[in-house]
Amino acid sequence: MNYFEIINETNEEIKELVEVNKLIEYALKHENLENVFFNIIIVDNKKIRELNREYRNKDAYTDVISFALEDFDDIKTEVRMLGDIYISIDKAQGQAIDYNHSLLRELSFLSIHGLLHLLGYDHMKEDEEKIMFSKQKEILDNYGISREN
Repeated sequence: MNYFEIINETNEEIKELVEVNKLIEYALKHENLENVFFNIIIVDNKKIRELNREYRNKDAYTDVISFALEDFDDIKTEVRMLGDIYISIDKAQGQAIDYNHSLLRELSFLSIHGLLHLLGYDHMKEDEEKIMFSKQKEILDNYGISREN
């Protein structure tokens, strides 16, 4: 059984989170994941900048930060505590406008991007980026969320 929670720490009502929840359930099935635990936390620009500064030494706003707990290959448990994904609603709203698609599409993209980071995917090298971005696109496309949404 999987357990994840989407926590809205902003004062905004974000109706798109209902569909993002369904997308995450789909993605977990798509990836054949069982017994995973993680959170997606929606914050504002101020909070994500604090996290970025404190944990990544980057004093800047960002759209998504993932804090993975499974960085050690030698730790094996029946339950996988993946970590936390923080998403800035301010950046998501701005990027949805910039990329000319819906807030649902942007929140979906950022959620899947963050989840893949928790699962160990990265995009620091070109070959890793191809794998991660291909998987993101596959999950989003198969669920029915494209850049046009």
